[in-house]
Amino acid sequence: MRKVILGLAVSLDGFIEGPNGEYDWCFTDQDYGLTEFSKSIDALVMGRKTYDMMKGYDGPNSWSHARTYVFSNTLPATAGVEVLKGDLPTVMNQLKQTEGKNIWLFGGADLTTQFINHNLIDEYWLSVHPIILGSGKPLFHDIIERKQLKLTETKAYNTGLVSLKYAPQNL
Repeated sequence: MRKVILGLAVSLDGFIEGPNGEYDWCFTDQDYGLTEFSKSIDALVMGRKTYDMMKGYDGPNSWSHARTYVFSNTLPATAGVEVLKGDLPTVMNQLKQTEGKNIWLFGGADLTTQFINHNLIDEYWLSVHPIILGSGKPLFHDIIERKQLKLTETKAYNTGLVSLKYAPQNL
């Protein structure tokens, strides 16, 4: 069965965006494992706001090889995108049963919260950047109950970025 991996950059104080929605604090000076990560996935899942923000991006770590799924009730049919609607656990459990590599939960924050609250995340891959933003969009909000995680891997980079991988203890 395919895994759902939440893979995000996060500031030391837990924000995934700066106070104005900016990402200029994310390190881009080296690969930080993105090439290897991209080989392990063939699907991206995101919400409508994240899709609107990311469409047209074709940078050095382009994900054009991956199928894009967008949870939305308002997104019109769009070439290269499969719009997902309906009960989140049902839709995701069906998607996980299909053939393929792992699925990257790309965001945004509201969709991530729903995935956490429905226990749909199999692995958490967090790139913790050594910066304190002070405010912005928090990674975790409105979580219904505690989630006990088990650290499965760490990697520290010379820039101070630390890559952390966790798995839920109940899986």
